Amino acid sequence: MNNPPVLYIVIPCYNEEEALPITSKRVAALTDDMIAKRIIAPESRILMVDDGSKDRTWEVIAGLCRSDARFEGVKLAHNAGHMNALWAGMRMVCEFCDALVTIDADLQDDVNAIYGFLEKYREGCDVVYGVRKDRSTDTAFKRTTAQGFYKLMKRLGVEMVYNAADYRLLSSRALKALLSFGEVNMFLRGMVPMLGFKTATVEYARGERVA
Repeated sequence: MNNPPVLYIVIPCYNEEEALPITSKRVAALTDDMIAKRIIAPESRILMVDDGSKDRTWEVIAGLCRSDARFEGVKLAHNAGHMNALWAGMRMVCEFCDALVTIDADLQDDVNAIYGFLEKYREGCDVVYGVRKDRSTDTAFKRTTAQGFYKLMKRLGVEMVYNAADYRLLSSRALKALLSFGEVNMFLRGMVPMLGFKTATVEYARGERVA
């Protein structure tokens, strides 16, 4: 890979008007640094998907798009849910990117892990999962229910990456393969491992919501 890849960062948003001013600055700074270091191409973009928010989320996104060419936005007609918002964003950018990263707007997932994602991508991985180092920030109830969830999925025969959420990188060919699934009720954490491409994981520490 001689030329840096065009990367799209897709961020689903639901009632995130307080978080987006902080999130946008952090993600923009990250992309600027990666472009300066020739890790990603200057054509790389940040797509924010408004999942039918009831607050000023869309106004914030529209303002970012007007003031900064790095940002793009799409507004869903109604609240379709997190998975559908991710799906819509992925479909929007599929033809324009070499790789895509999905991350939630609250930035509990460490954006700096994207450097590691792209390192694995350059090594030939088509799927890179962001994996939490531990669940020390969770309540005891949350840790117990999370462990129960993964055990149940395993018993049902669902292949999943432990402690991986919807923070991941997909190459364009992995993305196209994923989008070819004719699913209606989507569960991306179970669908992505079914693709069969070369994968890797990058560990990160999960933080608090930015707002």
